[in-house]
Amino acid sequence: MKEVPLLLLLLILYYPSCHSLDTITLNQSLEDNDVLVSNPRGTFALGFFTLQKDSKTRYLGIWYNKISEQTIVWVANRDTPLYNTSGVVSISNGNLVLNNNHLNNNKNLKPIWSSNVSVSPSFGNVSAKLLDNGNFVLTHNNGKNIVWQSFDYPTNTLLPFMKLGLDRKTGLNRFLTSWKSPNDPGTGNLTYRIDPTGFPQLFLYSNNKVPVWRTGSWTGQRWSGVPEMTPTFIFNVSFVNNVDEVFIEYGVKDPRVISRMVLEDSGHVRRLTWQPNENRWFQIWFGPKEECDNFKQCGLNSNCDPYNAEKFECECLPGFEPKFEREWYLRDGSGGCVRKSNVSTCRNGEGFVKVARVKVPNTSMTRVNESLGLKECREMCLGDCSCVAFTSENEMLQSGCVTWHGDLEDTRTYTQVGQDLYVRVDKHELAMYAKHPYGSLGKKGMVALLVVGTCLILFMGTILVYWFVKARKKWSRRDRKFSFRLSFGGSDQQEFDSANNSNLPFYDLSSVAAATDSFSIVNKLGEGGFGSVYKGILSNGMEIAVKRLSKHSGQGIEEFKNEVVLISKLQHRNLVRILGCCVQGEEKMLIYEYLPNKSLDFFIFDKSKSSELDWRKRFDIICGVARGILYLHHDSRLRIIHRDLKASNVLLDTALNPKIADFGMARMFGGDQVEAITNRVVGTYGYMSPEYAMEGQFSVKSDVYSFGVLLLEIITGKKNSGQYADDASTNLVGHIWDLWREDKAMGIVDQSLGESFSELEVQRCIQIGLLCVQDFAVDRPSMSAVVSMLGSDSTLPTPKQPAFIFKRSNYETSNPSTSEGTYSVNDASMTMVEAR
Repeated sequence: MKEVPLLLLLLILYYPSCHSLDTITLNQSLEDNDVLVSNPRGTFALGFFTLQKDSKTRYLGIWYNKISEQTIVWVANRDTPLYNTSGVVSISNGNLVLNNNHLNNNKNLKPIWSSNVSVSPSFGNVSAKLLDNGNFVLTHNNGKNIVWQSFDYPTNTLLPFMKLGLDRKTGLNRFLTSWKSPNDPGTGNLTYRIDPTGFPQLFLYSNNKVPVWRTGSWTGQRWSGVPEMTPTFIFNVSFVNNVDEVFIEYGVKDPRVISRMVLEDSGHVRRLTWQPNENRWFQIWFGPKEECDNFKQCGLNSNCDPYNAEKFECECLPGFEPKFEREWYLRDGSGGCVRKSNVSTCRNGEGFVKVARVKVPNTSMTRVNESLGLKECREMCLGDCSCVAFTSENEMLQSGCVTWHGDLEDTRTYTQVGQDLYVRVDKHELAMYAKHPYGSLGKKGMVALLVVGTCLILFMGTILVYWFVKARKKWSRRDRKFSFRLSFGGSDQQEFDSANNSNLPFYDLSSVAAATDSFSIVNKLGEGGFGSVYKGILSNGMEIAVKRLSKHSGQGIEEFKNEVVLISKLQHRNLVRILGCCVQGEEKMLIYEYLPNKSLDFFIFDKSKSSELDWRKRFDIICGVARGILYLHHDSRLRIIHRDLKASNVLLDTALNPKIADFGMARMFGGDQVEAITNRVVGTYGYMSPEYAMEGQFSVKSDVYSFGVLLLEIITGKKNSGQYADDASTNLVGHIWDLWREDKAMGIVDQSLGESFSELEVQRCIQIGLLCVQDFAVDRPSMSAVVSMLGSDSTLPTPKQPAFIFKRSNYETSNPSTSEGTYSVNDASMTMVEAR
């Protein structure tokens, strides 16, 4: 009986150390096995954590309490971790302090971390509490006075109702600082903060406060450099700029919505919300995301336009010309632009040209007058010869006046949103643009001109409609005639030639048959889902490759015409060159340059041939394919998504230079289009990105995924569709990912490479491949970034888990509709799969 009270006493003494509290008091400390949980909803928890499973480093921090994925939002001792479980948080002399229990006997030892606030001698009743918005506050006098709070010292995460900005009175500057890496919350080299000078704006800085990305000034609705940041039903956004402080604060209208903004060590700022149904974070916007987001990408007095049809993103602002003309036309815009010579923009008939939908230039040195409207702003700027441009402070209300009086830097164009910038030009430039209000004719003259112009437009419109109707009937007849001949035996070669591509030679069937010895089996180079490829020699001695579409091919007339029109317009050393085509009866053939070394899969997947490609040749092939895809995505006149990049579609010339082939599945995008959705999914299993295979959504990142798979296949000499580690459900990507996490990725490198490779270079390529096959498209790098990674020794971001939607189950292995025999990774392209 005497043992029962003793047991109860032990339980009572133990209970406080394992019970979840929300407050630390003078008499209640927080030890390593304790956790504070916010009230009343228990949204956040505060305690000690470890980022890696086997690591001994311990940090004090705050995380989401009800989210399955560990998500840390604040770290106290980010640069001074503990290396044991003896940490204790307590209140000492009015401050929060973190100490190591093992060192308590040394009273002269400084705490590992402290709130470090000046405390009044009369402080009383001190406590620290974790609030349900994630703020950890230290209060005096029964909670009446907040003397310190974690919201004033953010790490890499901005939570709702947390201020990001400067208190001008106290000098307190709240800004985000990246972690060193995903497994090290130490202070990184990136900061995201408000620059309060001039007209305040947000910047992403790297080392020594070097600007990386300028999100721009506040337009009344959004940061000018974040077009996705539109007013929604989720957030209440407040921007305050007065004599006391300047800050941005994001609130959420529904307290059940979990949202955060995080500065990643990779250099991206992301706004995310938690989707409980899908159990994952959903991205709302992120930046920077393209080259025009880079600070001063095109130098001074220029505009970066990623949607430029000519595909050189840099263009001089009105009234300016390239500073270094030669470099500019070599597509190096870093030198920027200067005012055109021998022009006068001071009281000599000058005016302003509107540059629409832009992120306005750097506002650090601007002048702001909040009382002026846009019209008054124009008059004031026109009367000041030093004023080179102006815009409205508030985009929505067209109120307030912002003027520039020096060089204009870091301007870029958007497609739908953005501000209008008015740039000062001389009278000759003004006459050319003729966009200033009313022009030199005045109001009456403009009215008269509009009347005359309207009548002229109606007259010309009538003529055009008549011509269009007549021409449409003519072309309709020709289209029907062509379609009929193509499907049922027509042989009008000139019809196809003029209707599709007047610059592409047309070969008759007899010439192609003679060149290939009537499509002799001896001349057959290979076979795929589309049909067969034959070697041929024309009468002039030229060697050709003939792609003969099978009558039963899934690649039909649309794919055939698509390939003819597309590839005939592409010119790049890493793209196969088309010489002509042949359409006669049921025959549809494409004539290509002959490449004697066949396709890449002929080498890397054949043990007897793989040794012919040492590491240097494979690396050159990797770089060549990357440059070819980069050309399709960024440098061709229209953005092109290949959609069927794989080893069998990479051909090798005599010198083993790679050339991307087979554009039957490719899609053209307009300059400002970045993605599309289709119900007709085409491509090859094992190479298709998850969002495309499952949802029909494709973009340039779909090709990036395919390139990542191809890159890993080149390194390993194995197909992604194979089985690895005696596990029928693991493909090559999954196998490499497992090895990567165990730091054993070099074990999968093709043994035929021998000692021809640099281990560091191969490891870097494996990491690039894993970055390309990450699950979410937004996480994958662009092809320009991939080319840059391949050509430099810069630090690479840590890849996230790749998509494993193509893992094969036992069911799939036995199911002929999904087996490799039907959807071969290297033989047949899947021409249609209904998206789910």
